[in-house]
Amino acid sequence: MAEDRAAESGRDYRVTAPNVDLEQVPDYMKKDCLLFYYPDCELLATRIREMSGGSVELAEITWKRFADGFPNLFVKDAIRIRNRHVAFLASFHNPGVIFEQISIIYQLPRLFVGSFTLVLPYFPTGTAERVEAEGDVATAFTLARIISNIPLARGGPASVVIFDIHALQERFYFGDQVLPLFESGIPLLRERLRSLPDANNITIAYPDEGAWKRFHYQFGDYPEVICTKVRDGDKRIVRLKEGTPKGRHVIIVDDLVQSGGTLIECQRLLSTQGAAHVSAYVTHGVFPNESWKRFDASNNDGAGTGFRYFWITDSCSHTVKAVTDRAPFEILSLAAPIAAALQI
Repeated sequence: MAEDRAAESGRDYRVTAPNVDLEQVPDYMKKDCLLFYYPDCELLATRIREMSGGSVELAEITWKRFADGFPNLFVKDAIRIRNRHVAFLASFHNPGVIFEQISIIYQLPRLFVGSFTLVLPYFPTGTAERVEAEGDVATAFTLARIISNIPLARGGPASVVIFDIHALQERFYFGDQVLPLFESGIPLLRERLRSLPDANNITIAYPDEGAWKRFHYQFGDYPEVICTKVRDGDKRIVRLKEGTPKGRHVIIVDDLVQSGGTLIECQRLLSTQGAAHVSAYVTHGVFPNESWKRFDASNNDGAGTGFRYFWITDSCSHTVKAVTDRAPFEILSLAAPIAAALQI
């Protein structure tokens, strides 16, 4: 056991994620939930209901627009939700859809609900979390402030469920009026890795030191490889910092992917260092401008043939629709951990 090896070596390997474990929650503390959702999240909402064992019921909102383009919204059965545990599954994948969802998020707690939970699997401004020069705007803080102003429900502050936020310090951007619950998609990956035919030959790789700091404590029982980015003039080159990929099935782990350039450079480096196979996992497959096509195995000019698997979660619904049934992509659903989080 990894924990036994850690004890013997004196090292503290925290190989469990902070996700809700329903087996540790007494039955009397579990809640049934009415789940509202943004239309783009319908597939994930349906999966959450299926995984909840009957504890989650889907609720409806009418999403329309007035002639001027502003939202015309209606919460169905508003009387029925009084004193109920209510949640909203949001998708802030585009700035143009945030206002209408914030309107709902601010309204639901005011409908005399017992408690309110916002499920925002992907926190989209996470990469804009710091100011490096005077005049920079840290929009991660801006969005956190907007969320922090969710009105109180009858039972108190709103809970906010977010998966693998980009930078750990962003948890401190939220105010005291909400209760952020930061969960991880890594347990889904660990479960998938155990089912692989070469499960005993897995090495975890990090594309940079930031990813290592973010995730290494969840992989203390796996050999690791750490890459680093160095500047060569105007270019940033990925190099091997430590670890041995030779002969191993190496899994590159990060929180999100956008253009995919870093993952591609890591894959090439690991392959030249003798890796038997290279796969990748990111919790959030953002892929703006259809950049996922760079990894499509059917694209002979792309990088897809260099990856045995590319795992993403269903935190970004538009990407899921685009890559489903396309090798090397495979979807690991967040439905089960979200269903568990909604019961506390």
